[in-house]
Order: sequence, then structure tokens, then C-alpha cells
Amino acid sequence: MRVILFGATGMIGQGVLQAALDDAAVTAVLSVTRTPTGVTHGKLTEVIHRDFRDYTALAETLRGWDACLFCLGISSVGLDEARYTEITYDYTLAAAEAVRAASPDARFLYISGASTDSTEKGRVMWARVKGRTENALLAMPFARGAFMLRPGYIQPVGGIRSKTPLYRGMYTVLGALFPLWKAIAPRHVLTTRELGAAMLAVARDGAAKRVLEAPDLVALGRPLATAA
Repeated sequence: MRVILFGATGMIGQGVLQAALDDAAVTAVLSVTRTPTGVTHGKLTEVIHRDFRDYTALAETLRGWDACLFCLGISSVGLDEARYTEITYDYTLAAAEAVRAASPDARFLYISGASTDSTEKGRVMWARVKGRTENALLAMPFARGAFMLRPGYIQPVGGIRSKTPLYRGMYTVLGALFPLWKAIAPRHVLTTRELGAAMLAVARDGAAKRVLEAPDLVALGRPLATAA
């Protein structure tokens, strides 16, 4: 399986990249990123791309891939709706259109979030925008489907760190309590390794549902991550 990865420098993207490079079934990874990952691997190709609204220059590079794993995203904290929409909706749809045009048989997987608002009418800004993004992706005619992944709490493992200082501190504190969270709500907490495994499983085999909530991702990813 050959996969395109967006957002490889973010916390979730780092976990997905690790999982993909460790998975023998993944033969090639194309990372499209603004900044280098710093990772060197025989099956990793890294493309530095600046304009996430225009992929004309990458039309040939995006040709012939089996799946696109879209992990690019940003916190809504401190952003107005217009800027958050640009990054969350516009960037995602531009990438999806480019991938579908170049690799029409590819599956498209989008990292969304728990409590995303599919009605697009709720009071929470980020949830509305995520819902609009999901709905637009689900309406696109991907031959092998588009899948929305809505993880709950995600604990970074394997040396992965959030790029956001505030979140790094939060994960340091909460990480010590992760075994407790896992015991209390085992179907709603994931490690980056488990989420990466779940994402690759959906990229390879698809899923019975187009929108996958935290319990679905736990059921998919935890056994695979444990066995790895």
C-alpha cells in the first residue's frame, strides 16, 4: 500500500508516520508538508509545499497512490471563524480534490474530532466547521470512499510531542494519569500508536461506517498496536 500523508509534523501525523514506516504492508509514504519532518527512511519521500490551497505543481507527484491520510489541522483557540475555516475546510478540500484528480482510486481519511457537529448549525464554532468539512468530503465521489475519524483523547507515545507548548504541558501532566483514563474510559482514549494503526487499517480495508467515532478507532487500532 502506498500512502500520502498530510500533517506529518503534528502530533497525530507523527504517530501515523511512525505507524506507516513500521508497517510492512506500507511500501511507500509521501509526506506533503510545509516544514521538514527530520525523519529519514527508505520508503519515505518528503515534499515541501507552501500553498495548501493549490496543488497544481504536485499533480504528477500525487498520481498513483492508494490512500491519503489527512492529519493536518490546528486548534481553534485564538482564531476567528474565517481563519479557522481557511485552514480546516479550505486546505482540506483543496487537498482532497487534488488527490482525487491524480489518484482516483485512493481512499481519503480525514482526522476530525469527537463532538463534531454534522448539522453545521451548533453554537460551537470549531464543531460546525469540522462538520461542514466532513460533509463536503463525504459528498465527494471517491471511488473507494472517504472516511471521517473522530478520536477522543489521544496520548502521545514513542517520543512524540505536540508542537503547541500549552498542549505539551497538558500531555505531560495527563500522561501520568493515562492508565487511569484508560481504565475508566477504555473505549474513548487512544495512543498515537493506536490511532496510527487504526488509520492504516481503514486505509487498507475500508470500514463498515464512513464516520468512525473513538470506540470504533479503539476497536480497530488497539489490537494491531498491541500486536506490533
